[in-house]
Amino acid sequence: MAENTEQALGDAKKNGDLYETSHDNIRELLGIEGLPQWINQSLEELIAGKSWEELNNRFYKNLAFGTGGMRGRTIGVVVTKAERGRSKEGQTPEYAAVGSNTLNEITVLRATKALYLYVREWMAGEGIKEQPRLVVAHDVRHFSRKFCELVANAWSRLGGYSMIFDGPRSTPQLSFTVRYQYAHAGVVITASHNPSHDNGFKAYFSDGGQLVPPHAGNVVDRYGSISIAELLPLLDKPATQEVPWTLLQAEDDFSYRAALEDAVLDPDMLQDNPPKLVFTPIHGTGAITAIPALWDHGVEVVVVDEQNKQDPNFSSVESPNPENPEALKMGISVARKTKSTLVMGSDPDCDRIGVAAKQKAGGFACLTGNQVACLLAEYRLAASKRKQILTDSNSSRFAIIKTFVTTPMMSRIAESYGIRCVNTPTGFKWMAEKLAKYEREAMVELKAKEGLSLDFDGTDLFARIDVLSRYSTYVILAAEESYGYLPLDVVRDKDGNASALAIAELFGFLKSTNSTPFDFLDTLYKKYGFHFEKTENLYFEGAEGSERITKLAASYRESPLSSIDGVSVVKTKDYLESGYIDEDEDPLPTENFLHMTLENGYTVAVRPSGTEPKIKYYLFGCGETNPADLDGSKDEVMKKVGDMSSWLVEDARTRMSKAD
Repeated sequence: MAENTEQALGDAKKNGDLYETSHDNIRELLGIEGLPQWINQSLEELIAGKSWEELNNRFYKNLAFGTGGMRGRTIGVVVTKAERGRSKEGQTPEYAAVGSNTLNEITVLRATKALYLYVREWMAGEGIKEQPRLVVAHDVRHFSRKFCELVANAWSRLGGYSMIFDGPRSTPQLSFTVRYQYAHAGVVITASHNPSHDNGFKAYFSDGGQLVPPHAGNVVDRYGSISIAELLPLLDKPATQEVPWTLLQAEDDFSYRAALEDAVLDPDMLQDNPPKLVFTPIHGTGAITAIPALWDHGVEVVVVDEQNKQDPNFSSVESPNPENPEALKMGISVARKTKSTLVMGSDPDCDRIGVAAKQKAGGFACLTGNQVACLLAEYRLAASKRKQILTDSNSSRFAIIKTFVTTPMMSRIAESYGIRCVNTPTGFKWMAEKLAKYEREAMVELKAKEGLSLDFDGTDLFARIDVLSRYSTYVILAAEESYGYLPLDVVRDKDGNASALAIAELFGFLKSTNSTPFDFLDTLYKKYGFHFEKTENLYFEGAEGSERITKLAASYRESPLSSIDGVSVVKTKDYLESGYIDEDEDPLPTENFLHMTLENGYTVAVRPSGTEPKIKYYLFGCGETNPADLDGSKDEVMKKVGDMSSWLVEDARTRMSKAD
């Protein structure tokens, strides 16, 4: 390290411009011999330019795994000349943002090697004497293809066998292909709906689900013990011209598309009453599979051409998040012109779906994730009962899975059909873990009682339902409030492609009854009580923001809420404490999550996001069942939830001012 650089870093630390952790992480990086030129040049430029805020954001901590894997900035607020490289302004830089807290070539390689080392050790412990096999997929983001090939190359050079697609694919297809190819692990390069400057590394295990304990912790442990120096050789291109990975074939695409058929419970319903819909992939991967799958069922699909262009900048929207009505605005405009009744929009990696529907008055309104989940649950349970899939004799072996922060109306729907509702922590990986558990239980019981073995994924849907409902549990729907749904069991992550089919079938049913989703929801509210949910997000960007989120979350334990907007808190569950169990009597993992029940039956949850720089407040209100005045009940519940939301935001500001 040059003497003037050392002096500048020391002065910045002494003056409070540079955090101590940032200072130490930068010095550690600069002290490594053999660093690529672009890394040294980037740091020298940032230090010489006194870009201390940028350096703090890049280096104040080491990028860690969260509920959705590992996500971070790949393009800094300040892009150095070395990072820009040969790329032109507006294009993806040649190199990702240098930093211990950014997603770049080094952090991607570290995650890859950590995953490889653990998978190899796990295989040895299981007596599996094979070459570790990996499937890698990627979306359309900046650096996605580069990181995909970097992962595949590193895995092969470490001694494994890697497989990649010929272009972008959705996250749920990665989950399916891990199982279909009998791979031992999977990786998808995506940051889901995050801003365009972000990217991510999501790791999957052999069951097709994201990493959960003990696997997740073991990979994280290895990630922390890998030095940057040992990763540098993996940055070099292979000595031979031979491609170090296998390219997956069209058969893999066709097999996934065939598996999606299981998302439709009543094909005749959809075939006879196909809704006319508009679909927008919002510049991502959604059009690759969802649209052909809808065509297969005779659905007339109008595509938003402007948003069917794969664009890492997501230039036609403020955010590529289908939770935001703005992201569906262009789709709604096309729907009006084409006289369509339904708009669906997928996020960049197509694991989530947003929905807008035409009202009888003529305008369009967006449905929330909770509303779509309830509509799907009610329809799929009713259809299963009508087709004698769900009966009085097997209902106790059926279940809905949802997260704690998804509407409690799902529990009431499950109860009315005599099935179970199982709650999990936030993150679809916990639902996938449940699916894996039920599959294992069924296979063990089938072998013990019948002496039979079963190729689970190679067995047709109704046979799988029969086996699971006899010997364990069949999950008819897994859903979370953040627009993620899974209506089939051979994929182990939320699936926007499968959800598009399930939602189209639901709208086919509504068309057959000359109804709208809003009419259907009112029917459910009269049956189960009016449920209303609201989420407040408080954002705190950068290194300073992360510290503020930590302090704010801690304040609710140091100074617990005794009431919210004048309503007493009668029960608080702190999931940082161990000992809680779920409906299966399985122990729940600890997480930074508070759940409060109020004396009026409303509930509030507080949770820092694991993937974005924000703290989230979830509010749940419910009115009386079968109210004589549904509109009055709606007004009362919505007002109270709104007042509580405003109160919580103001209380958070007060807490932050005290902390400052």
